[in-house]
Amino acid sequence: MRIDIISAVAPLLESPLNESIIKRAKENNLVEIIVHNLRDYGLGKYKQIDDDPFGGGAGMVIRPEPVFTLIRELQAQRTYDEIIFMTPDGEQFKQDMANELSLKNNILILCGRYKGIDERIRTLITKEISIGDYVLTGGELPALVVIDCIVRLLPGAIHDSESAMLDSFQTGLLDAPLYTRPAEFEGMKVPDILQSGDHEKIRKWRNDEATKRTQERRPDMLM
Repeated sequence: MRIDIISAVAPLLESPLNESIIKRAKENNLVEIIVHNLRDYGLGKYKQIDDDPFGGGAGMVIRPEPVFTLIRELQAQRTYDEIIFMTPDGEQFKQDMANELSLKNNILILCGRYKGIDERIRTLITKEISIGDYVLTGGELPALVVIDCIVRLLPGAIHDSESAMLDSFQTGLLDAPLYTRPAEFEGMKVPDILQSGDHEKIRKWRNDEATKRTQERRPDMLM
């Protein structure tokens, strides 16, 4: 898989994309992630990428020229399965969307900035994604959320692939309570059934507890 990211603040993405699971996936050639600095395509001496909105109002808007130039340059090199714009008014990102995107070969992600982007840029976009009903400074953090969700699903990205398939939301439920050693800590004991060795009973206990937790915390998932 290849993921291209367009950002006005490219350095913000460097560290998260070079640590943990994403770093290992890159080293194992499971994914190639390329960050493109939109300012390299800015206009004039000062590499301008934004301007005042027509009609007045607060904030600045990303101009169309730098984005069109960069995206068309990338499209001339490869075909993208999706060109994604991270935006508060996009479709809410959920696990099934992450599963779907993890099967793609080439993805391009545009990170918004300032007040927003010139509306004409949206003609290049195939999918608009939001990670929640709140406003962030830019689209970089949401892009990292999407990339992290996608990359960990790639075969070989994590050592225990079964673990990824049993995470919260993958099964339609939140995860069951988890325990590790010691078996007793400050008077709190691990449930006996988890130490019983009876895998069928453990599986049923986990499913029951996951259902109970989902009902208590996210009943909307059971509707």
